[in-house]
Amino acid sequence: MPKITDPNVLVGTETSDDAGVYRLDNRRALVVTTDFFSPVLDDPYDFGRVAAANALSDVYAMGGRPIIALNLVGFPSDVLPVKVLSKILEGGAAMVREAGAVTIGGHTVEDAEPKYGLAVVGEVSPNKLFTNVGMRAGDKLLLTKPLGSGIVTTAIKRGEARPKEIRQVTEVMTTLNDKAAAVLVANFKSVHAVTDVTGYGLLGHLLEMLGGAKLGARLSAEAIPVLDAARRLAAAGVFPGGTLDNLRTAGRKVRFTGALRDDEATQLIIADAQTSGGLLAAVAPRRVAAVMAALGKAGVPVAEIGEITEGKTTIQVDP
Repeated sequence: MPKITDPNVLVGTETSDDAGVYRLDNRRALVVTTDFFSPVLDDPYDFGRVAAANALSDVYAMGGRPIIALNLVGFPSDVLPVKVLSKILEGGAAMVREAGAVTIGGHTVEDAEPKYGLAVVGEVSPNKLFTNVGMRAGDKLLLTKPLGSGIVTTAIKRGEARPKEIRQVTEVMTTLNDKAAAVLVANFKSVHAVTDVTGYGLLGHLLEMLGGAKLGARLSAEAIPVLDAARRLAAAGVFPGGTLDNLRTAGRKVRFTGALRDDEATQLIIADAQTSGGLLAAVAPRRVAAVMAALGKAGVPVAEIGEITEGKTTIQVDP
């Protein structure tokens, strides 16, 4: 990408953030993002909901509010009936409405494999804008959704997931990050960096947050919430290719200690490629208890999973 020089671009491509942000004036800025992918669930309506929630999440990760969305569709109309596409779009529109936004059109192309997602425009105050950089040593790391959706959706594709497990992962992936974002924005001065955990997994997105800040992180594997189904399936060796790639890419920047050094299943769970994952926030230690209490009051499950440390850009994962 060419270097962006427009002074109104508050967030561009430099830090691999969740969305671009363009300032309109001193009070308003636009958050612009897009995401789409092939089906992760068999039910077309639920697939539409998941894909939409995943795209909307980028706006919440910036502290913004979604306003409008456009459908992005690839569809094999000579293979699948159009009613399948109708259900996908219906699910996506329902999720957009739940977010308080509106779908105002989109574009469809022929594709051998179905794909669906959204281009989303949101609004944010330039003075209350979250980015994925700015963490400080001592900050506590909070995570608002359990890991393991990549493992479970891979099991669904292989026919190895149980009905209860499918229902659970669907509920997690179709839960918007709106309530979590609202609480973090209300505590803006105490929240130093935010991202959402998606395709690069917890490790990949945390490494992006650490960036070149000469900071590291220490995680507690025991404290990280994980879907029960993911633990069962991980023990059986069910992992998506993206999860394996994430762990390889993290490489020497991640150090597993103690029993985790030989626990490949847990290593892969922590690297699992998520769909519509939770928010990962770095919060000032003196305010972390209050922020967690506010999240709990808003009905958002949250876990303190580690902290930011001084030193090299590495992640240490303890049992």
